[in-house]
Amino acid sequence: MDEYMSAPRVWGLMCPGSREEVTCARRWTRDILNGHPCAHDAELIVSELGSNALTHTASGSPYGTFQLTLSLSPRTVAISVTDEGGHPEEPRHTEADPDDTHGRGLTIAMALARRLDITGSQHGRTVTAQLVAPEAGATTC
Repeated sequence: MDEYMSAPRVWGLMCPGSREEVTCARRWTRDILNGHPCAHDAELIVSELGSNALTHTASGSPYGTFQLTLSLSPRTVAISVTDEGGHPEEPRHTEADPDDTHGRGLTIAMALARRLDITGSQHGRTVTAQLVAPEAGATTC
């Protein structure tokens, strides 16, 4: 991260629709946000939203993709994951049973983010999570 940023910066990454790409997206996010106080939360959100795109949409098909965008200003990180659609229902928060292995991704993203927006339709949706760095002396995003 450039400590002399005077304007927002935006990075984009197109990820093929395979599970290994979520790991690559996390690493890419970690590299860009190196030293930022929200880096760990951003990594986790990228993992959850990327996994959701692969699991619940056409992004997880053999030729599918998902797009990851990071927007960074001095205190704010916006993480957007755009899928290829294919699911008629909008993503929603669900209560997973303690023994379930799935069903917590959006809940985790909502808990970490200051704001979560979902836009689009069954032809492709973008989920954007906004993190805000703490004021001096605070410890979490």
